[in-house]
Amino acid sequence: MNRLGARLAILLVIFAFGTWAAWSFVVDDAYITFRYSAHFAEGHGPVWNVGGDPVEGFTNFGWMSWLAFLGWMQLDLLLVAKLTSLVVAVIILVLLVRETEDGAWLAGGAFVVFLPTYFHLSGGLETIAFAAVVLRAAIVGIRVLQDKRVWDWEPPALLLVAGLLRPEGVLATLPAVALWFWYERDRPGPKRALVAAAVLGAAYFGWRWIYYGQFLPNTFYVKFGDLTAGGEWTKQTLGLFLPLLLLMLGLLIRKETRAIGGLLIAMVVLTYATYALSGPSMDYLGRFAYHAFPVLCLGAGFAVTEIGNRWVAIGVSTVAVGWVAATGATAKDLPTMANYGTDLRRAHVAIGEGLAAADVPEEFRTIAVSDAGAIPYFSGWNAIDYIGLNDEAIAGGADPTDVVKAASPMVIVVTSYTPEVSDVMYGLRVAEATEGYVDVVQVRMREGYWQHVYVKTGWAPQVGDAVRASVEEAQSTIDPGRYDSTVDRWLDRLRTGRD
Repeated sequence: MNRLGARLAILLVIFAFGTWAAWSFVVDDAYITFRYSAHFAEGHGPVWNVGGDPVEGFTNFGWMSWLAFLGWMQLDLLLVAKLTSLVVAVIILVLLVRETEDGAWLAGGAFVVFLPTYFHLSGGLETIAFAAVVLRAAIVGIRVLQDKRVWDWEPPALLLVAGLLRPEGVLATLPAVALWFWYERDRPGPKRALVAAAVLGAAYFGWRWIYYGQFLPNTFYVKFGDLTAGGEWTKQTLGLFLPLLLLMLGLLIRKETRAIGGLLIAMVVLTYATYALSGPSMDYLGRFAYHAFPVLCLGAGFAVTEIGNRWVAIGVSTVAVGWVAATGATAKDLPTMANYGTDLRRAHVAIGEGLAAADVPEEFRTIAVSDAGAIPYFSGWNAIDYIGLNDEAIAGGADPTDVVKAASPMVIVVTSYTPEVSDVMYGLRVAEATEGYVDVVQVRMREGYWQHVYVKTGWAPQVGDAVRASVEEAQSTIDPGRYDSTVDRWLDRLRTGRD
């Protein structure tokens, strides 16, 4: 086995352990994408509610479509989402080790010891896939600078795929694609490939604008523009990856590496620009910062090879890898997220499955929720998302209480942070919205997090019985009696195999 293979084998052992440890994790938002994918696979189109006005409550069209294709093949969406991310994460590791050579211990080591890697891998969203495309675009740009061969179709394809995975992907990959095109501007092949990608991208954008009736995904109108939160996000991200950032900046010092450093810095800055301006929500375990994390690993790996003294290089690599390991393992939200998938199964999934089993005619199966992932997905009921991610009216400023009252759903699920319900939750005036409803079951997800299921009075007995039975079974079999958000609880499950 050569040195590259030996390094990769050792890193894969760590990677395999981390993947196993976080495999039970899934985030509620993933089920929003799964709902669109399932409806698409069933022939209804990428819609939130079958038969309803289309709304684009997701920002990952390419990922959603990939899962829709796999769903059309009758595959389990959560499993194939995890497996896809697993394969892509291995590809990221191989690319980092192969491209950085003597810097592989830093680049690959930082990647595998950063604990959030494994939660993003298992979470069900496009995080790993998007990060991989941005990384590959960076590598292509570096190959251009090194006068190495680049296929004419690859940079435009990466630009297109990145934009389909997330709208800001066009911005993130633009420096590498622009650099490639500048170097190849006199050849017809690159021009044809770029025009083809532009035509396909424009066709997609035109279709989605006509289909959904909005210039940007609905989620942008809910989330974008919080500069204060964006500033806080930027500070947290700097602390998370500081040694990697400093090493990458070090590439600017020497003339031989200045162009590579400039390219990588431009890609990181443009990847992060959107989030710095918006303060992204559901940013668990540095999810949005992770989009450029492999590029930071790549840049740091290149930089450490430029250090002339071997022992200094080893020391710098050790500090950088140790820093990333420490920031990942001490993330403020790790105790909550390490148990999140288990807690979601015994609360939100159980509620959704109970609603699906309830004896309610199809035309009355309507629900209003704030946690709009697993409950709507597993229930199969038409849903109102009163946070507004999947509701154009609320995203546009409509009062959530007025929207919910006008729809008069069969069930309203209200989140609370105590066993008692707050007067107002996510803009919903609870007492007003639930007048004529019965709070049939209070479902504890974890410490300080509950779901209250309100049902119209006439239907409360049968719906309440179905949901209660589903929840009681889940709570008695899935990590029973443990509601603490602690790392110890997660480790206890790993030690005992109980989940």
